[in-house]
Amino acid sequence: MQKTRVVRIERVYRHPQYERVVRASKRLKAHDEANESRVGDRVLIEETRPLSKEKRWRIRKILSRAS
Repeated sequence: MQKTRVVRIERVYRHPQYERVVRASKRLKAHDEANESRVGDRVLIEETRPLSKEKRWRIRKILSRAS
């Protein structure tokens, strides 16, 4: 998968009935044209036209690098 990154989006919310904190995440495939992001980077993604069967997002910019 050249120029493709798998981005994990995490969401934390309180369950309405049980009032427990629930962590949920989803994995999206995003296009990285410059091929510059690395594992652990925080990135900003935006929706775009379908680029492949599963890829509908692109990396807009890298917010912070992994240490």
